[in-house]
Amino acid sequence: MKSIRILALCATVVTAPLGAQQSSTMLDVNAAGRFAALALACVHKEYPNKISHVLNSPEDVRAPHELTPAFYGCFDWHSSVHGHWLLARLVRTFPNAPFVTEAMAALKTSITAEHIAGEVAYLNGAGRESFERPYGLAWLLQLAAELRETPTPEAAALSATLQPLEAAVIARLREWLPKLAYPIREGEHPQTAFSFGLILDYARVSNGPLAVEVIVNVRKFHLRDRDCPISYEPSGQDFLSPCIAEADLMRRVLPPLEFATWLATFLPRIPHTNSADWLPLGVVTDKTDGKLAHLDGLNLSRAWMLEGIASGLPPSDPRRGALLAAAKAHATSGLAAVTGEHYEGGHWLGSFATYLTTRRGIGKPAGGS
Repeated sequence: MKSIRILALCATVVTAPLGAQQSSTMLDVNAAGRFAALALACVHKEYPNKISHVLNSPEDVRAPHELTPAFYGCFDWHSSVHGHWLLARLVRTFPNAPFVTEAMAALKTSITAEHIAGEVAYLNGAGRESFERPYGLAWLLQLAAELRETPTPEAAALSATLQPLEAAVIARLREWLPKLAYPIREGEHPQTAFSFGLILDYARVSNGPLAVEVIVNVRKFHLRDRDCPISYEPSGQDFLSPCIAEADLMRRVLPPLEFATWLATFLPRIPHTNSADWLPLGVVTDKTDGKLAHLDGLNLSRAWMLEGIASGLPPSDPRRGALLAAAKAHATSGLAAVTGEHYEGGHWLGSFATYLTTRRGIGKPAGGS
């Protein structure tokens, strides 16, 4: 379980036929165990570590586990958070799997009252207003949602322990959202479309006022967008698609018929075919380069976002075939890269694979808060 050389992972993530299928992948317990192993290998691995850290005094020169005592592993804070989310998600999805005992032990080791108090103190420190905003904060809310929605006493206890940090994150986001004059349209962590999707999925279940504020911003930023230049994508180190992420966000906000009309203006060149050729895959030329390896994550995130877009359209929409064909091609490529052979991808790609194969973002209601 501890090994990070998880080879031939894609062999047990089965590619499903398209047609009436909503998903291009199905997850079984063996593949889930391999994804869990990637997170277990890194959530308490402190080094190498890339910290985004404001120093206010010499006393702030400290080791990662002292600065952020719950989420110091997996190379950076956000990857640690979504590594913990991966474990919580797979425990909920496969409650009797062999990896559950070790996964729960890892979650309990990290999420203690003392550690979470340290995280809150760090987040609220002077000069850290933009810390992990919005990407890491969005994943923290996804972790909170996963624990809250898992119907076991152990998960309920972890959820209660995490709550002070959850509340601090919500306060930080609600302070920021009214000040945000423009969306952030890029293919890495600051992108707002992807994070707004995660935050909205959380808030619709757990925090109505936050959901309303996100929806107001989404409609203000994107309702009139048109002709997104998808042919310019991807940039050389993207792991998110600006165009596809925005469309996946808007299907969470607009009812199907309105979304179908909006999409025709925003991405007018989606074909009425069952071909994936309209959207070329991202190509990684060096998997030992952490930035270049982002493109494996792009293929995974595009796959789940394309499925999300298709799910938001009326069943008879003629674009669904092309969307699902492209999702299948991207999922096949992306999942084949989730091996753990190189830590540059191994510390985070399992989370993206889990989000895709467990369909975490699909099936949320549209058209309001």
